[in-house]
Amino acid sequence: MIQPIMKDVLFLGQKSEDATEFDKHIITDLRDTLAAHREHCVGMAANMIGQKKRIIIVSLGLIDMVMVNPVIIQKSQPYETEEGCLSLQGMRKTTRFRKISVRYKDESFQEHTQKYEGQIAQIIQHECDHLEGIII
Repeated sequence: MIQPIMKDVLFLGQKSEDATEFDKHIITDLRDTLAAHREHCVGMAANMIGQKKRIIIVSLGLIDMVMVNPVIIQKSQPYETEEGCLSLQGMRKTTRFRKISVRYKDESFQEHTQKYEGQIAQIIQHECDHLEGIII
């Protein structure tokens, strides 16, 4: 179901809780909501649709990748950039890393550790910031 985008910075500033298999319906809502905003959105965190759970979704072009309880375990090559967000107005400066390694569970709750770089790494970092209550 397409959900409204959360814009309350007090809510967005709170840390998210670990997701469990009982939270699978949030994945469906994230997919639907991302699809509805695809022309100007490349990723979402569950708190952006009012769910304080550690779930993100990232557009990889033809497919969307879901990460449950993601943790960035390694990062290298910092750089400065500007980002926008559906939940916030305007662009904001931030520091990101060109290469990251992430431990997460997929939609079936199977654990993975994967390396990412470039734009996908930047999107994952942005969405993981949401889970930590970090507002750029």
